[in-house]
Amino acid sequence: MCGIVGYIGSRVAYPILIKGLKRLEYRGYDSAGIALHDGTNLKVYKSKGKVSDLEIFSEQKNIEGTVGIAHTRWATHGEPNQINAHPHYSQSEELVIIHNGIIENYSVLKQGLTEHGFTFQSDTDTEVLIQLIEFMKNTNRVDLPTAVQLALNEVVGAYAIAVVDKNNPDMIVAARKGSPLVVGIGEDEYFVGSDATPIIEYTNKVVYIGEEEIVTLERNKPLKIKTIGNVEKFPEINKLELTLSQLEKGGFPHFMLKEIFEQPQTLSNCMKGRVNVDSNNITLAGFIDNKDKFLNAKRIIITACGTSWHSALIGMYIIEEYARIPVEVEYSSEFRYRKPVIDKDDVVIAISQSGETADTLAAVELAKQNGAFIFGICNVVGSSIPRNTHSGCYTHVGPEIGVASTKAFTAQVMVLTMLALLIGKEKGTLSEENYLKLIKELNQIPDKITAILEKENSIKDFSKTFTYASNFIYLGRGYNFPVAMEGALKLKEISYIHAEGYPAAEMKHGPIALISQEMPVVVIATKSATYEKVVSNIQEIKARKGRIISIITEGDEIVKNLSDFSISIPDTEECLSPLLAVIPLQLLAYHIAVVKGCNVDQPRNLAKSVTVE
Repeated sequence: MCGIVGYIGSRVAYPILIKGLKRLEYRGYDSAGIALHDGTNLKVYKSKGKVSDLEIFSEQKNIEGTVGIAHTRWATHGEPNQINAHPHYSQSEELVIIHNGIIENYSVLKQGLTEHGFTFQSDTDTEVLIQLIEFMKNTNRVDLPTAVQLALNEVVGAYAIAVVDKNNPDMIVAARKGSPLVVGIGEDEYFVGSDATPIIEYTNKVVYIGEEEIVTLERNKPLKIKTIGNVEKFPEINKLELTLSQLEKGGFPHFMLKEIFEQPQTLSNCMKGRVNVDSNNITLAGFIDNKDKFLNAKRIIITACGTSWHSALIGMYIIEEYARIPVEVEYSSEFRYRKPVIDKDDVVIAISQSGETADTLAAVELAKQNGAFIFGICNVVGSSIPRNTHSGCYTHVGPEIGVASTKAFTAQVMVLTMLALLIGKEKGTLSEENYLKLIKELNQIPDKITAILEKENSIKDFSKTFTYASNFIYLGRGYNFPVAMEGALKLKEISYIHAEGYPAAEMKHGPIALISQEMPVVVIATKSATYEKVVSNIQEIKARKGRIISIITEGDEIVKNLSDFSISIPDTEECLSPLLAVIPLQLLAYHIAVVKGCNVDQPRNLAKSVTVE
């Protein structure tokens, strides 16, 4: 959620900040703003809407200055408008702040500040924080870094902030807790970002700011980091693997379509160095280094949110089938609050594309406090979840810019599959014959996805038929029940059509009341142990004049003839079928949304990285 960009150096800051905000548009936002210091004056320009609206608003205004901070806001406290947009001035207008996160005790702080004569212009918790920083600065007669430190010791909540002082044009002070922040190091210049995307164009040297750390960026001086507890830290410089080309559309009309088509390559990258057909083996360092934890686990708990939760459900099916370990799948937001029973013999797997999902991070901390072993599955190198788990596995799919996740989902399923097969082999619950057969089939998945993608035009053509719909039902069984829910989620995320995914057999327990000729029903009817049951479910839909879109295994004429539209996918092992079945569902959602004229990459109200509860 929200985007932060900052710059201090010898260049003009405005174009760097604006370009950085555009790089961060994928995170989701409803207003944008910028603060610039020209050496004398501290100026703030902001507007409701897109970064392009901010550019128009800033025309004919003074945009000079070699230090500045900028922000895209996803509304929490206060409606999306110009007043609530960031940056926010302090009362004297000598300080200015941008902020991601939520200050949970802002109401109490606001009341105290009001009693000291402060007044407030916005409805935001962020304005309360900058007023508190000014109060600490003036009351204690300290410099800006110390004032920030004193203020943050009074704060309850999550934050990534950057602050500029009118009286010191050579400094930016930034800090974080529970919300990501990264500093880029250039030649006599520094960059700040809520992730690396606005930085990579200028430098590949970055410092990931840790929990409760404050960083001081001064012109022509070394980086300084200390904790809110006043402990000095040594900056650890990392080299970014991200490339600028990965952030471009590469000739595709949308990032989402590009990322759908990248999946053969991203899954190959995910398996690279891990699945070896020649040696008939799977190698995961995070497993090998902690083999006993998995082999002796009495239970595995997988915690995640959104699309990652759907991948977790598929992981539950495959781990239980092949590793014979009980698995529970938990919504992170519920897990962290319901006083779950966790002990030292549990393995907790935390899944997050961004590695910054607030609820999943909180679930990780809860599990650690209870002595569980934590294994992270994440895409973003250096993010919070990899830093806060005992071990884990990166998905290696590259940056995912489209808000509706596609390639991250299939890679998460791939990692869970590799992990399940490896545990099963080591425990002896998966036979050598099946293990080798599944390894061979895993390596064929990228080519089989390529074959499905070649059918895009036919999916595009019949997608136009369903733009009238206001509701969809998605049905699947076994491994493909979570895929049905994922397909429904993709449709509602980007086309704003209400859709729900169900186990096919559950249709008779309520949803069948909705079936009519106006109700499209997507059925995943690939070859499986429950195939005949699914055919019976399709017959029930046909009897009620429902319109059927089916995902079938190549050569299946039975379901094809029962369907209004069908999409065939190559045959594969049942446990691997989600990796194929989800591809046409991603394309279906995409093309329906495009025909409806929706903003596919930046759907309304959604954010790519949900860093608040």
